[in-house]
Amino acid sequence: MRDPAPVTLPGVVDRHVHLGLVDAARLADGPVVEVHDLGWDPGEVRAWATTPPSGVRVRYAGPFHTAPGGYPSGRSWAPDAAVRPVTSPQDAAAAVADVVAAGGFAVKVALHAGMALLPDDVLRALASVAHAAGLPVLVHAEGPGQVTRAIDAGADVLVHVPWTETLPDEVIARAVHMTWISTLAIHDGPGRPVALERALDNARRFAAAGGTLVYGTDMGNGPTPVGVNEREIELLGEVGLTGEPLLRTVLGPPSAPALTATLPVPETAADLIVWLRTSRRSRTAAK
Repeated sequence: MRDPAPVTLPGVVDRHVHLGLVDAARLADGPVVEVHDLGWDPGEVRAWATTPPSGVRVRYAGPFHTAPGGYPSGRSWAPDAAVRPVTSPQDAAAAVADVVAAGGFAVKVALHAGMALLPDDVLRALASVAHAAGLPVLVHAEGPGQVTRAIDAGADVLVHVPWTETLPDEVIARAVHMTWISTLAIHDGPGRPVALERALDNARRFAAAGGTLVYGTDMGNGPTPVGVNEREIELLGEVGLTGEPLLRTVLGPPSAPALTATLPVPETAADLIVWLRTSRRSRTAAK
């Protein structure tokens, strides 16, 4: 009997990580072929992108843009340079110029209702100037009303599936042009926390309405694995993703570095986890 024909697929892209909080060297030559750092000292992360772990592309947004005293100011894990207070629409233009100069691929904005919040005019200015520079706006929206504020300002991406409130269907409908990064597993724990159930419900309705979900783990937030987060994939399966939609959510584009395994093309989250466990780097580009 012949050995099974190898199946080649693109590698995993993790669209939400914080490399300063993990041993990034452990990513070398594994199934994760690209990571997006969404909040750190721009000088440090630029250096990591210049000399990344072997076989990994590092893209970065630079600092969190927030109100003076806003999230994550004062957090022990956040270097001072990882937080960029924005004080006015004019300052927003300077902040975006700094991202461009540092080589960032996006502008990260923090809206955390438990701390100081950017005023609407400054939030809109950040989005407008970022778009004029060709950069997407990625928002951490936490707390009542912050998802709606992000939508109203013209944000392109939510860096977490919303978890602090169950979004009304009309808000979901207004968000379908956006991309939401999953980060579902950070809410997991004993007893199925309410935050996880809210996030899963929001994600299911968003996906059903035609919104785009992509895999991201918030690697570095707590005891997250460095590499493939299998629980994140399992939870994407609970959202209802299977087959091609699941692969598009977790894996990179066809141009991404490829992985090969002698297993059938995965259909379910469980299949994809097994496939990734057995896959190896391939020199053959995925088709």
